[in-house]
Amino acid sequence: MKRGTWISIAVVCVVLGAIVGVWLIVNSPNSALVIPTLAPTVGTLSSPSPSPIIPTVFHTGQPTPVPPKVLTICQAEEPNTLFTYGGPSRAARNVLEAIYDGPIDTPAYQYQPTILEKLPSPSSGDAVLRTVQVEEGGRVIDVNNEWAVPLGPGTTVLNAGGQEVTFESGAITMTQLVVTFTLRASVTWEDGHALTADDSVYAFELAKALGNLPPHARLLLDRTQSYEAVDARTVVWTSVPGYSDTFYFYGSPSQNTYVQNFFSPLPRHFLGMLSADQMLDSEIVRHKPLGWGPFAMQEWVVGDHITLVRNARYFRASEGLPYLDSVTFRFVPDLQQALDLLAAGECDVITSDVIETGDIAPLLEAAEAGTVQLLSSSSSEWEHLDFGITPASWVRRPDYFGDVRVRQAIAQCVDRERIAREASPYGEAVLAHSYVPAEHPFYTEGIHHWGYDPAEGRALLEEVGWQDGDGDGVREARGVAGVAWGTPFSVTLVTTSDDPARKWTAQVLTENLADCGIVLGVQYFSSTEALVFEGYDSPVLGRQSDLALYSWNSGLYASCELYLSSQIPAPENQWTTLNSPGYASADYDAACQTALGAPPGSSARLYYHGEAQRVFAEDLPALPLYFVPRLIAVRPGVSGVAPDPSEYLTWNIETFDVGR
Repeated sequence: MKRGTWISIAVVCVVLGAIVGVWLIVNSPNSALVIPTLAPTVGTLSSPSPSPIIPTVFHTGQPTPVPPKVLTICQAEEPNTLFTYGGPSRAARNVLEAIYDGPIDTPAYQYQPTILEKLPSPSSGDAVLRTVQVEEGGRVIDVNNEWAVPLGPGTTVLNAGGQEVTFESGAITMTQLVVTFTLRASVTWEDGHALTADDSVYAFELAKALGNLPPHARLLLDRTQSYEAVDARTVVWTSVPGYSDTFYFYGSPSQNTYVQNFFSPLPRHFLGMLSADQMLDSEIVRHKPLGWGPFAMQEWVVGDHITLVRNARYFRASEGLPYLDSVTFRFVPDLQQALDLLAAGECDVITSDVIETGDIAPLLEAAEAGTVQLLSSSSSEWEHLDFGITPASWVRRPDYFGDVRVRQAIAQCVDRERIAREASPYGEAVLAHSYVPAEHPFYTEGIHHWGYDPAEGRALLEEVGWQDGDGDGVREARGVAGVAWGTPFSVTLVTTSDDPARKWTAQVLTENLADCGIVLGVQYFSSTEALVFEGYDSPVLGRQSDLALYSWNSGLYASCELYLSSQIPAPENQWTTLNSPGYASADYDAACQTALGAPPGSSARLYYHGEAQRVFAEDLPALPLYFVPRLIAVRPGVSGVAPDPSEYLTWNIETFDVGR
């Protein structure tokens, strides 16, 4: 080999050795030398310099994880079941609202679609009243019967012209309501299966198979001629001929409207292998429902809590909903315990049923200190004073309240404003002037408002013949129709002992009526069940009381049917109807029945509901006092909780949020 070749090889070896040496030095843990690379660096070499070289800093750690948003709701009771046809309790409804969104929400007594594209309406052509020919044997609504019956000789129905006719033979033309419901295209079950019209039909089929449903649900089934899916997203409900879209069951506030005739879907693909008989006892059905809402079931620890987690397939996920990653419902029956948990950061929301269980003073102190925020809302539950107008036939007592002027006098003798302001420990209540809340769309402003005017009340009593002839401060009957001369105006109020607000109200009533010359004794019963619902033995439904203090929950409805003369409790209706005062008025009956029979959304329905309230406010079969307030406590930093009088607490749980 030539000498020049050896020299070239030697040079190459020296260069390679130098490169390897430098690489070893740079990669040594103690090396101070940095070789520029294509990776981003902090401090780079630009040109030779006698200054020290700053080492490059490489960021190799992961980003700090964002903690999940979790919220804990403390409620007094554990749900009894999460099966929608299993008779879920109030506690269960809070959880179900998170698992099933809707299908129709009702904030402020207004219907809003959630999983439906829109609410059906006559104007859009998806709620149609059509005429049909019904032949003998066909199922129809008899005007004298709550239930559908076969059309036969002697059956009385409303014909297509709205006239009462008695069927004899052949056929008759009647009206039939047909309502079309269309599902949103984007809704899926949490397991990814599409939610379809067939799932709603499955819920309808299951309701028919189960049978043991609340009265209003049984009536809806009875008055449904067919319920069919016409495509993947459309279901059509068709009524039994003669159905007028509203009904009442033994006077209970179960009035329905056609938008509620949609059966809330259940997943046929998930539950279809179970028979109806297996449903009520199935662990999957009762404790692990499959839903479409913002949250899905994670665990149910019996006696302690239920935890739900975000449903990634929620149809509003593109809106960033729900805001929370998980929600836990803890079962805390004691208010002080709930407050301790809130102070420890283990509870974020305390529900009204917990607050109602204990001494509210510590809660108010915590609110004053800023460690808890109180949210109050009115409810649809209205406290009222019933007058015993027509007692049961075997009850022997003077006719104290048969004259409407006596009832009007008492309305002015009672300081209802004070009662509404001070009775509830949870804050000032909304004064009631009707059985309908002022924010309800059927409420009318044109009704009489009775103010506190004891002088006018005393004058009316004098006019009727209730006078204090002996000057002892107690009025006696002196020419009162139906009352023996000299009978003192001394009556008994019945109410419950388990409600502090009622005890306080009874005290105010006693004082107020004494100022008007009326003696009031108070008899307490252990519960509303004992007071109201014990049939003919009941002081209320048995029509045995002079005065009764209790409440009805009107829910979504303008429940005029409560005071129809046909709803007076009596042996023929098993003492189950709710017109306990025994009030009968042809004017009231006409207005209420016309309102109930008027087409949905019509001006006639609105007008006649107003007329019924006007007559009620003048006649006063019961004196409305206030709408019972509801109080919710939340930890500072919790947002989105919006108590509503016609909804459950969690109706909008997808928008609940907590600060991180």
